Amino acid sequence: MGSFSIWHWLIVLAIVLVVFGTKKLRNIGGDVGGAVKSFKEAMKEGEQNKVDSPASHGQTIEGEVKEKTKV
Repeated sequence: MGSFSIWHWLIVLAIVLVVFGTKKLRNIGGDVGGAVKSFKEAMKEGEQNKVDSPASHGQTIEGEVKEKTKV
């Protein structure tokens, strides 16, 4: 009773298809695919920025700290 057979999963799949319809499921699949693609592109972009930054090459950026004066 604790495990599901292939017949249980087929019945669940049939019910989902009847309730949502194939067109809506196709749209959901396209949306999920687009989100995954956007995520992968953002990860590649983030890694490029990480490689291009001076800190990633072991360089030190020197600067001068200035205090703000109240007027």
